[in-house]
Amino acid sequence: MGKQKLEAQFETVLARGDQAFVPYIMAGDGGMEETEKRLAFLEACGATAIELGIPFSDPVADGPVIQAAGLRAFKAGTTMKKVLDHLKAHPRQVPIILMTYFNPVFAYGLEKFAADCANAGVDGLIIPDLPIEEEEEIAGELAKCGLALIRLAAITSPKDRLEEIASRSDGFLYAVTVTGTTGTRTNFHDNIEDYLDFLSSISRVPVLAGFGVSSPEQVRRLTRYCSGVVAGSKIIELFQHGETEKIRALVESAKQQAAPNQL
Repeated sequence: MGKQKLEAQFETVLARGDQAFVPYIMAGDGGMEETEKRLAFLEACGATAIELGIPFSDPVADGPVIQAAGLRAFKAGTTMKKVLDHLKAHPRQVPIILMTYFNPVFAYGLEKFAADCANAGVDGLIIPDLPIEEEEEIAGELAKCGLALIRLAAITSPKDRLEEIASRSDGFLYAVTVTGTTGTRTNFHDNIEDYLDFLSSISRVPVLAGFGVSSPEQVRRLTRYCSGVVAGSKIIELFQHGETEKIRALVESAKQQAAPNQL
């Protein structure tokens, strides 16, 4: 379970010639019963793993769609403990990655947080406001419990920093494709291909591109240069509008991608 489950899932998906697709949803958006329905749907669609956001009052990496989802989750009474209790009561085959900020983790207690995540069936953590210079204590607690700490790589970072981040990342390396916050986009950074190529050449774990991924065409473009994608804002928008078949099509767009020299 935990890190091993996540890594085994990536190995299986990539070995059969697919690219990884990790959708993001906000825990408690519409209530935990609705969250459970969305988790089940995404798992049935063939998501490689599911990133589950924890609502937070100051989500510095999140764009307006995810911020609004967080506010809806707050209004529904969502808390970290309620999310972990729900996951423990509703185990899933698909790996679950929690996305949260450091303050709620610190307030929860680092050791207790790691243990409760492991007991709830969480497999990995993304903490976007935690720089590698300050991660030692929480990284140690997560490692004790067999949980992956997935690091984010910024497209504006120098190569030596990207190399250090890549050397530390568990599960997968999250390649941020834009400057700014999450949200659907029509364009990515000018150097996106070179950036993803570089990360893929130095990373010991799969590289997944995220922030702004919103169409099958973007999925196909980005996965020429990396092992998969993460999509959040578009998934939330489609769930809000009841357009679940478009979500299915987005997930399936990562399957059986041609090799880069065939595209």
